[in-house]
Amino acid sequence: MAKALDDKLVLAISSRALFDLTESHQVFESQGVEAYRQYQIEHEDEILAPGDAFPLVKKLLALNSQLERAPVEVILISRNSADTGLRAFNSIQHYQLGISRAAFVSGHSPDPYLSAFGCQLFLSTHADDVRSALAAGFAAATILSGGARRAQNNELRIAFDGDAVLFSDESERVYQQGGLEAFQHHEQDAAKEPLRGGPFKPFLAALHRLQQEFPAGDSPIRTALVTARSAPAHERVIRTLRDWNIRLDESFFLGGLEKSAILEAFAADMFFDDQVGHCEKARGHVVTGHVPHGVSNE
Repeated sequence: MAKALDDKLVLAISSRALFDLTESHQVFESQGVEAYRQYQIEHEDEILAPGDAFPLVKKLLALNSQLERAPVEVILISRNSADTGLRAFNSIQHYQLGISRAAFVSGHSPDPYLSAFGCQLFLSTHADDVRSALAAGFAAATILSGGARRAQNNELRIAFDGDAVLFSDESERVYQQGGLEAFQHHEQDAAKEPLRGGPFKPFLAALHRLQQEFPAGDSPIRTALVTARSAPAHERVIRTLRDWNIRLDESFFLGGLEKSAILEAFAADMFFDDQVGHCEKARGHVVTGHVPHGVSNE
């Protein structure tokens, strides 16, 4: 019996996030499950084109060849049945992705299996599954189509929003209830009080541990915080990350400016944000994951 995946960074991903299943999904939407099943069987030898999260997965898995151990595990968790999922596995083999584990749940929610596999992150195009995963305590995001795919650069670059993503939404609630002035006063008063962790804190911590396995200054992973906060609300964020003993490579306090130009300059492979408006603007520049968590999504 193989040992558990406790010592690895484990990403669970849906087949539609990994591959472009636009055509077959249209069959499912218009003709139903049986027509979809037949379509996938008839086309199972046709290789699927890469989906929006494909470059991220490829770069994550490439880290396994750079260390003495393989610290990254990617698991396909699909609403397909194993019968219709054969096409996805054929495509995985074609692209030589190091994915050997999968769960095909035949239309049911994949949520219970995230814990069974010890996942730190779940990426899907199915918003209800993402919400369910977040409610169960997992980092999860709905992948939005669009944005540049930066596979030509071997460095893995991931950007995060702060409140309701890396941190809890406690400060965002103050802002929405009392406005900017109340928010600034609240954050100044609580500057030395660490923020509670948000849904993506465990994933960021896992990335940070992975970075530390590489020689100093030579890590192929680069992380960034891209937040609408500005001074004086920056201090609490800096002290929180210090308290967590987590280092971010770059931090941008934008004071309400749009994030798109910064994300493009950073050349993010993936950006995670809780606010739909921010995601819609970002998705034209970088692959974006909407995190439907916190007060902005209630």
